[in-house]
Amino acid sequence: MKKNNNLYVIAVTVVATLGGLLFGYDTAVISGAEKSIQSYLIDSQGLSTLVHGITTSSALIGCIIGGLLSGIFASKLGRKKTLLLAASLFFISALGSSYPEFLFFQKGNPTIGLLLMFNFYRIIGGIGVGLASAVCPMYIGEIAPAKIRGQLVSLNQFAIIFGMLVVYFVNWGIANGQPLEWINNIGWRRMFLSETIPAGLFGILLFFVPETPRYLSLTNREDEALRILTRINGAEAAKQILREIKNSVQHHKSPKLYSFGKKVIIIGILLSIFQQFVGINVALYYAPRIFESMGAAKDASLMQTVIMGLVNVIFTVVAIFTVDKWGRKPLLIIGSAGMALGMFAISGLAFMEIIGMGTLVFIIIYTASFMMSWGPITWVLISEIFPNKIRGKAVAVAVAAQWAANYFISSTYPAMMEFSGGLTYGFYGLMSVLSLIFVWKMVPETKGKTLEEMEGLWKKKG
Repeated sequence: MKKNNNLYVIAVTVVATLGGLLFGYDTAVISGAEKSIQSYLIDSQGLSTLVHGITTSSALIGCIIGGLLSGIFASKLGRKKTLLLAASLFFISALGSSYPEFLFFQKGNPTIGLLLMFNFYRIIGGIGVGLASAVCPMYIGEIAPAKIRGQLVSLNQFAIIFGMLVVYFVNWGIANGQPLEWINNIGWRRMFLSETIPAGLFGILLFFVPETPRYLSLTNREDEALRILTRINGAEAAKQILREIKNSVQHHKSPKLYSFGKKVIIIGILLSIFQQFVGINVALYYAPRIFESMGAAKDASLMQTVIMGLVNVIFTVVAIFTVDKWGRKPLLIIGSAGMALGMFAISGLAFMEIIGMGTLVFIIIYTASFMMSWGPITWVLISEIFPNKIRGKAVAVAVAAQWAANYFISSTYPAMMEFSGGLTYGFYGLMSVLSLIFVWKMVPETKGKTLEEMEGLWKKKG
């Protein structure tokens, strides 16, 4: 492949990964604002901590809805237009969340109606996250050449965690040195409003990228598909790839989800569920306690986000540079083993009521293992294991399962910890072991294969 073609694919990928950045930005922006939201909308009305919890996590409801709808939109509108829709939802959510009083309510007069309107705007943003989480890796996977597809799809995970890191610094920059009264009245609004900048940039740049060749072929626009494939792969390779795409589209006229058997769908769902059941989110929740125990009480949250953010970035980069060399399965197996080691060690220390540097080391081992494996590689596999004909629907099912698993694990964590911290982390360690066995026994290696070659694998097994 010519160098300039690589540059074109990378440029298109970078635009698509802005959706991943917004995924991270939107889900993490609440971290800096939630105390002010509690003060302004919850405590001022004498509402319970349950209402606070629901409000803080309301975007997750939208994520599940967006994940479920992503297949319909990706199939009916196309991958590019679905991303444009997601960008619009991010923009509307940022504006609405920053000023939920718009049109219907009076500023400075919190009511139940205003609280519901704030949650409505957060759910709108969550739908954008759900759409982007499914369609960004799908878009990149369908446009990238097989040899570098793993690296390019992994960039989406890098963008997600980079978006989280950026918003932590944005939130800190807005609040730093400001009195609490200003933060509770104005600061939290600016935190949400800041998202309009990446959302607007994403929406504008999407007008300059093409639709994916696979979707164009599915909708009988083969001349356009060939033109894009030629620019990416060169003339000869483009013709061969288009023939394979056409064959894959024509082989199954039925768009039913199980057209290629149930196994591929089950693998996609289990990849998503294991990515959440290994406990990555709760591991990050636990880290601030350790920093506090080490005497960093005042700046614990900032220090935690910076250190964990740097670990996330460094080991996601490890995955980007190894996924197309080592393959998907080896990285997932190594990652599962590292996560199991980290979680079982944390479990043992929790039973012994030891908290400190040793626990921190094992949390970093666990987090690093996740970020070099299950973090990015799950998205790579979800973008490439499903046949062209059912990819939109199948990715939607897998992503909806992922958000549902995320919600389940996050919501059960406090009750599990109240029962037993040691058993809680032991459970996540057990899930890491089961994830290793699942990958070893069921997940096919996709390194270097075209999406159409993967389809052939399921035809043989089906």
